Amino acid sequence: MAFAVIRVRGHINIKKDIEDTMTLLRLNRVNHCVVIPQNDVYKGMLQKAKDFITWGEVSDEMLAKMIQSRGRLLGDKVIDDAYVAENTSYQSVDAFAKGVVADEVKYADLKEVKPLFRLHPPRQGYEAVKKDFKTHGSLGYRGEKINALIERML
Repeated sequence: MAFAVIRVRGHINIKKDIEDTMTLLRLNRVNHCVVIPQNDVYKGMLQKAKDFITWGEVSDEMLAKMIQSRGRLLGDKVIDDAYVAENTSYQSVDAFAKGVVADEVKYADLKEVKPLFRLHPPRQGYEAVKKDFKTHGSLGYRGEKINALIERML
């Protein structure tokens, strides 16, 4: 499985070590999203920055939709099936997204790709940016419900 991680809160009043963790995750601005593999190293980083981000398991359909609509190459070029077919062993964006979710390949391994997605703010806004998801907020782990949030942000 792969996690989609979205930065919800800004950089005001943030501790230096948490800001360094966010930099390592490439989450430098609000509404930026990255796709990372599910392993112990990243889980520790997510727990450290849990008061500023939200994350969950992204589906392959949502990842393919996100790559086609918000994924960019250097020079702000759009990623399409032809580019994926000539630069990877996958023949389409959908197959590449399934490979990323199954941890067969990383999204950042695609040649000349910008390793993050710049998403719009969510329609109807965030629930609450100072509460965790369990208490009807926007922060922390949200499981499969990350797909609904990404859908609102595309």
